[in-house]
Amino acid sequence: MGANRLTRVNELLRREIASALFRVLDPSSVDLAAITITRVETASNLRSAQVYVSVLGDEAKQQQSLRALLKRRVALQAEVASHVVLKYTPQYHFHLDHSIEDGDRVLGILAELESETPSPDDADPLPGDPTQP
Repeated sequence: MGANRLTRVNELLRREIASALFRVLDPSSVDLAAITITRVETASNLRSAQVYVSVLGDEAKQQQSLRALLKRRVALQAEVASHVVLKYTPQYHFHLDHSIEDGDRVLGILAELESETPSPDDADPLPGDPTQP
């Protein structure tokens, strides 16, 4: 299978799995708004797919959401298969993806550094600067 086609299949599966979560998972057992399907990597033979999931919250919430996904994996596969026609329906393997958390941490550090850096207007004038009184 061509790399371009596999990329399109991965993106299609990512969107379909994300929308199937709301139809398959019980909202009382897991916070669906905290779950993001970040990417899908399908094997070239379409037999399996690595599904990377980011869960907003602490480690316990992440593990609870991952367990719920693993428990309902077959139902998710069936739901996606009813909307996406492929030669084979890939078997999903869920993994936690911490890239969004890492990005938030980096943005927080940058914002903190930016707030600590004095602006040019606050800088002390240079001695002998003719533009200063």
